Amino acid sequence: MPSPSSASPAEFPADHAPGGPPAGVLDELISQTRRLRGGIDAVRRVTAGPHAPEDPLGRWQRALCDLATHHLDDLDVHLGQLRDGPPLPDAAPAPGPAPDPGPGGSAEWNLLTDEVTWSEELFRLFGRSPQDGALTLDELPSCLVEEDRELLAALVTDCLVDGKPIDGEFRIVHPDGPRTVQMRGEPVLDDDGCTAAMWAVLRDVTELHRGRDAVAASGDSLHHHRRLARAEQQLAAGLQEAVLPPWQGPLPRAAGPGAALDVAGHYLPSADSAPVGGNWFDALPLPDGRTLLGAGGLTGRGVAAGATMAVLLGAVRGMAMTGTEPGPLMGCLNQLVDASGQPALGSAVCCRYDPRTRTLDWAQAGHPAPLLFRGGTARPLPRPDGVLLGAIADARYEQAEEQLLPGDVLLLHTDACAGSSLLPGLAARFTEARSAQECVRSVLEAWSGERRQDDACVLVARIGD
Repeated sequence: MPSPSSASPAEFPADHAPGGPPAGVLDELISQTRRLRGGIDAVRRVTAGPHAPEDPLGRWQRALCDLATHHLDDLDVHLGQLRDGPPLPDAAPAPGPAPDPGPGGSAEWNLLTDEVTWSEELFRLFGRSPQDGALTLDELPSCLVEEDRELLAALVTDCLVDGKPIDGEFRIVHPDGPRTVQMRGEPVLDDDGCTAAMWAVLRDVTELHRGRDAVAASGDSLHHHRRLARAEQQLAAGLQEAVLPPWQGPLPRAAGPGAALDVAGHYLPSADSAPVGGNWFDALPLPDGRTLLGAGGLTGRGVAAGATMAVLLGAVRGMAMTGTEPGPLMGCLNQLVDASGQPALGSAVCCRYDPRTRTLDWAQAGHPAPLLFRGGTARPLPRPDGVLLGAIADARYEQAEEQLLPGDVLLLHTDACAGSSLLPGLAARFTEARSAQECVRSVLEAWSGERRQDDACVLVARIGD
């Protein structure tokens, strides 16, 4: 292949660069490149918006945008050079400020005359002055970092001896710090097929490598972050599964005929597959024959929320087993949340049902009131006063009493179910249901078409005849 520097000039149309496509085509390509560049800037602004500086997804997106921008800037320069053609050897520099250094330069080493020709851009790439002269092939390795000198020697030997094209990268010592240079070239053969010269184009790819490294590093960080998130979600889900009651069906029969309390509960995950939260429900037979019914939730998600929920639920069960009434129990829970090492707010409702008198004592802390289904209608129980757990250190919680009747259905639920007309609308189905589990199934069917942004719990207690 002949050296570009020895090519014979020819006549070209006015709108053509020598040997190139029409300038109008290149102008359109340059315009498209710059429009894409502007589009990437817009994408960068959008992707940077909702992400914190240390967010792995945000870092990966920004690194990709930077890499794409670098490629387009490089393409813009090359298309401009292709459109404008090579400068004339004796052309005077255009007036005005000097152009910015290009991304690379060219060189030719003549093996017959020992003449070396470097473009101005190549001197800038190597941080040398043209007065210092161009480097011969023997001198060129002195500019490289020591570890890459053998690589360059192998590339040059393969080109000069075996006639192989050069295509490799190496690092050079530069006044501004090490730079990575890509070298592509070919041998120039004489009439006898011997290597007479070698020419090459050398390009600074340091920023390109930095962009690729940033994308790779941020991608690895994002994958690591997602693996940790999945592991945390599995741990939180396992913790929740271990703590929430595994039962469904009637609780042990209390003293007296027809005093059984049919109870069923269910956890409903959120629709967006977010990590599980701190929602809970519980039903527990007490030593004195009464039954604890409860539900609640904590702010936050993941392992921290699940661990705090486990502590809270354990405290509820322990205090209920000792006979603590719902109002004072709420006060103790409030102090526990306030003193927790994981600051959080919580809501809860705790009920204690006595099957001998069919009375329900209950208290709440910023939580929706239980729904009472009776005679085909539904109504929330009148709420006693009570603030969110953890909101006020010395808060007091009132306690209310409700008389229940055979066939009544009591439904406790967490905040995600509040404010919906679905639950009261199930009154007719609850009346026809033969068990608490059928009532829970009706709730699940009603919620099947709804998108919940948070997980939820429901607990149904059906009073025996």
